[in-house]
Amino acid sequence: MRLRTVLSAAALLLAAASLAAGCGSAPKSSSPAAAGGKPLEVGLVFDIGGRGDKSFNDAAYAGLDSAQKHLGIHYTTLETSEGADREAQLRQLAASDAQIIFGVGFLFTDDIKTLAKEFPDKKFACVDYTVNPGDSLPPNLAALKFREEEGSYLVGALAALLTKTNTVGFVGGMEIPLIHKFQAGFVAGVKAVNPKAKVLVKYAGTTGQAFRDPTKGKELGLSEYQGGADIIFHAAGSTGLGVFEAAREQKKLAIGVDSDQYDEAPGFILTSMVKRVDTAVYDTIRDLQQGKFQGGVHVFGLADQGVKWVYDDRNKSLIPDAVKAKVDSLQAQIVAGAIRVPTEP
Repeated sequence: MRLRTVLSAAALLLAAASLAAGCGSAPKSSSPAAAGGKPLEVGLVFDIGGRGDKSFNDAAYAGLDSAQKHLGIHYTTLETSEGADREAQLRQLAASDAQIIFGVGFLFTDDIKTLAKEFPDKKFACVDYTVNPGDSLPPNLAALKFREEEGSYLVGALAALLTKTNTVGFVGGMEIPLIHKFQAGFVAGVKAVNPKAKVLVKYAGTTGQAFRDPTKGKELGLSEYQGGADIIFHAAGSTGLGVFEAAREQKKLAIGVDSDQYDEAPGFILTSMVKRVDTAVYDTIRDLQQGKFQGGVHVFGLADQGVKWVYDDRNKSLIPDAVKAKVDSLQAQIVAGAIRVPTEP
């Protein structure tokens, strides 16, 4: 699957109907794409934290909203919590008119695979699907995965080149292999350009709550800043908003994740490691609409702009040209295969 840049929408969801409490649905589009016939029906269940996390879930919604605007689809979204709630909501969408159902987050892996087998006439896609060794996917299921370690390596190198204390920090959400990829890439990037730099590492917890606890994020952020870190990278969902609050209080820098998070703490966000969940969602919908949907594993990395780091007019004053050039050089080496970024700490 080819990844291409798509305009991310920030419009608020207009609720026209609900399937259950916490359910939202977009109105039928008047787009020319939908004028010739019935629009494609899409269902999506958000990860823990839901809409408004300014990160992972909002990125998925942006792709969905862009598809409504530019492809003329109709969508229904559901919020979720932990446990059986996820399976029930996926099943509710599978039993509806939805032609493709998205689960946003690795926690959907087992349930979405089961339902894909149970509903062979529907298409399914899972962001951050966990693929185990020897695992086989039903042909109607697309696993959307990212090389988070590659983008994390670049922001790690950036932090190591700019630190004034020779200490930087990482705050993870739930301690799981997926977030270990962010940590591993970040630490590797730091050590590649500044071997003497120290990296402080803390996690918010071992359950899904670790991704939606800004109070805990602030506590961990303050601990690392007070421990000498002057730049902290978070991979913690809405928990990371607490890290930004700590950065403001301590007048230090933080690095956002998944989406460009500059607006959450202007002047205190050095950059963000963007994970193009929006584009992956959009492209999957587009491919189905065009009859090109393919099940199996789809991996997005630096080479196809599936991950990137933010450098624009809002943050470039924080990044000297020589530092930008160094990070760009590292990116070119990763894309060329000259640098292999680790996925485990």
